Amino acid sequence: MQKQDIVKAVLKNIGLLDEAKIKNALQEQAKTKERLGSVLVKLGYVANAEVGKTLLAQMGILPVAIKPENVAAEVKRLLPAQISRSHRIIPLKQEGEKIILGTDDPFNFLAQENLENIIGAGIQLELVQTDDLNKVLEGAPLTKKKPDVDFAKASEGIKDVKSGEDAPIIKLVNLIINEAVKKRASDIHIEPLENKFRVRYRIDGVLHEVPGPPRRLQGSVISRVKIMAGMDIAEKRLPQDGRIKIVFGKKELDLRASSLPAIHGESIVMRILDKSSFLVGLEDMGFLPDQRKDFERLINAPNGMLLVTGPTGSGKTTTLYGTLSHINQKERKVITIEDPVEYQLDGINQVQVRPQIGLSFAGGLRSMLRQAPDIIMVGEIRDLETGQIAVQSALTGHLIFSTLHTNDASGAITRLVDMGIKPYLVSATLQGVLAQRLVRTICPSCREAYKPSEEVAKLLCLKPEESGKFELYRGKGCEACSDTGFKGRIGIFELLVMTDAIREMVLNNASSTEISQKAKEMGMRTLKEDGMEKVRRGYTTIQEVLRVTQDV
Repeated sequence: MQKQDIVKAVLKNIGLLDEAKIKNALQEQAKTKERLGSVLVKLGYVANAEVGKTLLAQMGILPVAIKPENVAAEVKRLLPAQISRSHRIIPLKQEGEKIILGTDDPFNFLAQENLENIIGAGIQLELVQTDDLNKVLEGAPLTKKKPDVDFAKASEGIKDVKSGEDAPIIKLVNLIINEAVKKRASDIHIEPLENKFRVRYRIDGVLHEVPGPPRRLQGSVISRVKIMAGMDIAEKRLPQDGRIKIVFGKKELDLRASSLPAIHGESIVMRILDKSSFLVGLEDMGFLPDQRKDFERLINAPNGMLLVTGPTGSGKTTTLYGTLSHINQKERKVITIEDPVEYQLDGINQVQVRPQIGLSFAGGLRSMLRQAPDIIMVGEIRDLETGQIAVQSALTGHLIFSTLHTNDASGAITRLVDMGIKPYLVSATLQGVLAQRLVRTICPSCREAYKPSEEVAKLLCLKPEESGKFELYRGKGCEACSDTGFKGRIGIFELLVMTDAIREMVLNNASSTEISQKAKEMGMRTLKEDGMEKVRRGYTTIQEVLRVTQDV
């Protein structure tokens, strides 16, 4: 009997619903992908109490108690935190080759099928109390580790701050920033919520909550950050941007700050810009030897256009800055137009987009051409006008680098055509497209080998005789990596090189799927394939690769 048939039978036996309502509820769930209990309540068929008591009792399902302190670290690392939250599922224990997961939704069958692929093993769902699950998903610690700095305790003794009495607040804000830098955070999120004042750090692309200051200090902390960033502290209705310069040890860091008015107060995000993390060499980005050779050939072309694609936070800017540093020479004039300028690069003319005074990507790019540059970097092609000028610049002998927000490499080609750029111009100017994502790398301090399961061996395309001998790696979790098992990030790439065959396909308005298939036949590795190769080489884990390639 299939899972949906079991659900139908249970709902029918309870006697609360007739067949028409059951069918309607299951159709609605298939459409919205919501939890079945939520769908039944939304349609008015049952009340929350009936879902929680009658339905589960009839199915013979009783919640089990969560004991997160008993969960082994290697089991926890099988499921990324953001997937746990989106599916409302947490790992509980391992029994042989099967992983036991806890959820408060007994009908979470769609998630069960998805997670079997992500984890690479068979799974079994157990029902847990909603309150217990919420506590774990909201960040309750699952293992004993070095505690985070408790900003609430650090705030003890600080009263409501008045003019001239802000020294304690200065120290508190400095402590929040210093802790972020120590933890290698890329962003600091200061968020006023209804019942608390939340502080979170983004480390290796994942947000981690730390104990925040008391809510009564919310206004003082936000005002202090705005003063440091040169914002107007009296303006609380409109978003603002600013910059902060700090010295940490021997490093001078830039913080790009932004404020956003929300219903419970202004939300502040500070992006920590560390020049040493931006200006990395091509060898440190994660290129495999064959990719690096092809990429270096493309970036040393005399003219044409190279695009880097991926979602926000996928490392596009880092790749472009590394590329410009690699090819920047005294004999070449390099100009960039960015929004915003992340870092000042030696020997390069950088222009900041300012829409409020009419300086757009298109307008700036048009003016830059009168400066006789050899190489131009456009932060992003956002519209037809910018795209047309970039293409014309590439046709007239300039080397153009830019970015697009597409999921894969072939999608960038069809995106340009969809914008309104003629296919023959795209075919003539585009030299290649690099799609990328960032994956967390295994912590070198707690790296350990293990034998992959049959499911994982299939994902890695290992032969049966190989899977028994082959070893993969994972991080056990230690103080150096805050018990996450990861430290640092590298890129996974999909490099599409424009060949004569692909140019011909572009002229014939081929779809992105057809272009991608042709590129793969000619040797292109997809994002997932490149990620799996890095799993084989011990750089990252299969769960990390699946986490960042779900959309491709």
